[in-house]
Amino acid sequence: MKKFLLAATAAALVQLGMMGNASAAELRYAAAGDIYGLDPDSMTDSFSNNFLQHIYEPLVRYNKELKIEPALALSWEVVKPDVVRYKLRQGVKFHDGADFGADDVIMSLMRAVDENSPIKGNLPALKSVEKVDDYTVDLHLAGPTPLLNNYLTNIAVFDAGWLEKNNAVKPINAELGQEGYTSTHANGTGPFKLESRRPDAQTVLVVNEGWWDKPQHNLTKVIFTPIASDATRVAALLSGEVDIITPSPLQDAKRIASNPGTKVLENPGLRTIMMNFNMRDKLVDGNVEGNPFKDARVRKAVYQAINMDLVRDKIMRGKSRVSGMQIAPEVPGFDAKLNERFPYDPAAAKALLAEAGYADGFQFNMNCPNDAYVNDEEVCQAMTAMLAQVGLNAKLVTEARTLHFKKAQEGQTDMFMIGWATLPMLDGFSVLSAMLHSPEEKLGTWNPGGYKNAKVDELVKKIDVELDEAKRRAMMVEAFGITEQEVAWLPLHQQPLSWAVRDNVEVVQTADDLLRLWYVNVK
Repeated sequence: MKKFLLAATAAALVQLGMMGNASAAELRYAAAGDIYGLDPDSMTDSFSNNFLQHIYEPLVRYNKELKIEPALALSWEVVKPDVVRYKLRQGVKFHDGADFGADDVIMSLMRAVDENSPIKGNLPALKSVEKVDDYTVDLHLAGPTPLLNNYLTNIAVFDAGWLEKNNAVKPINAELGQEGYTSTHANGTGPFKLESRRPDAQTVLVVNEGWWDKPQHNLTKVIFTPIASDATRVAALLSGEVDIITPSPLQDAKRIASNPGTKVLENPGLRTIMMNFNMRDKLVDGNVEGNPFKDARVRKAVYQAINMDLVRDKIMRGKSRVSGMQIAPEVPGFDAKLNERFPYDPAAAKALLAEAGYADGFQFNMNCPNDAYVNDEEVCQAMTAMLAQVGLNAKLVTEARTLHFKKAQEGQTDMFMIGWATLPMLDGFSVLSAMLHSPEEKLGTWNPGGYKNAKVDELVKKIDVELDEAKRRAMMVEAFGITEQEVAWLPLHQQPLSWAVRDNVEVVQTADDLLRLWYVNVK
C-alpha cells in the first residue's frame, strides 16, 4: 500500500510538472492526505467534508467571518419550540440539471440522521422533516435546539431522484471501509463540479457556471493532489508545481517565506489535538490482565508524564497553544481555570502508577496519524519517549488517517490521536455530545474508548435544549470540570494554522482551518 501511495504521488507530481504554466484561473492544491470519498454523509472527517462542500451545499453556511448565512435556505423561523420552518431558494439546479426543492431537503436530512449514518450525531435533535410546499420545509425536533443552524452547516443536500436512481438513499460509512455509488460519483449544487477522481492521486473540480450565488472567486479548475511527504509537498510549492499547500510544515516556514514568489499564512487555530483512552475491559495490545486505563489514576499518570511545554517549544516551533481543555479559548464553553493543565511531573506519574498497582508499568498500543495534523507523528514519537521514562511501554503505530480513524472507531486502539475543532457547531457542546457522552443513539458517536459518567450524560441532555445562553455555558463548564478531573481524554494543544501559497494566490484563512475555495482568486 505504501509503495502504491508513493507511486501515485510521484505520478501526480509528474502530471503537475507537465502542465507547464497554469492559466490564471486554475488552482493546483496539495494537502497531506486524500479525502475518504465523495459522499459527505459517509464520514466525520472535517477535511473531507470541507472539500466536499465545494460540490455539495447545506441549507446554511459559515461565511469568511465564521458567521452563519443563508445558502440553500433563504430564511427560517421558529414556528414552535420544536418546529423550525425553512424557506428554500428557488431556481437552484443540481450539477446534472435537475431542479432543487423540498423533496431533496427531506431525503437528504433524513439520510444524514439514519441509524447507520456516521454523521447522525451532527443533527441529533431532528425527528422528521415535513413538506409544507415545494420550497418550504418544517424541521420537527425532539425539543428546543439552540444550535440547529450550526448543525445544519455540515449537512449536505443531495438530489433525491439521483439518490433513488443510483440505490444510494441509505448512507454508507467510509470510515469502516464501506463503499457505494456516492463514494465515486457526485451531483451537488455547489460552486464546483466533479470532473475526475483517482483516489490517493488526484481529484479535479471545474467551475459550476450555473451556480446560484455570485462568485467571489475567479477559478475555472481546481486540481487537488494529496502529497503525504512534507518535503515533497514543500518542494512542489517552491518549484511552482502547486499553488497552495496545507498544512505547511512549521520547520519550513522560514525557507518558504524567504523564497521568491511564496509566502506562509499562520494564525491561531481552533483545532485541539488530544488522545483517547481505551476504557473497555481489556487492552488491545497489553501485557497485563484487564485494562489499567479504566483507573483514573493511571490516566492521570499518563497525563503528568507528558511535557507539552517541551513539545510546543521543540516540535511545534513555539507556535502551538498548550491546552488543558478539549476546546479552544474562542469556543463557547471554555473556562480559563479548567484550561490549566495538571503539572508535568514524572515522579508524581510514577507514584500514581504504583498506587494503582502498576509500579512496573505496562504495555499498550498508541495509534497516531502521520498525515492529518501538524507534526502529528513527531508529537507521538516524543510522547512515546516521555511515557517510557515512567515505565510505560507505548507501542507506537503511525498510519494514514483513513486507516487510523477506521481502527479507532472499530476499537482497535488503546490510545489514539484525534484533532477536534468543534465543527460544525463551533460550540463546546460538540465535544460534550460526541466525545464525552456515553455511546447512545446519536450521542457519543466519537467515544470509542467507552468513557461514561451519568452526571455528564445528564448535563449533556440539559445543555442540548437550554435556550438561555448563560445557563448553557455554565452547565458546559460544569461538565468539562467533571471530565477533566476524571481525565476522560488527554488534551494536548491547539495546533497552529499553517498554510503556504504562491504570491499570486489570494486566500481567506479562517480559524477553523478549512480552505474555502469559493473565496480564492489567482492573480
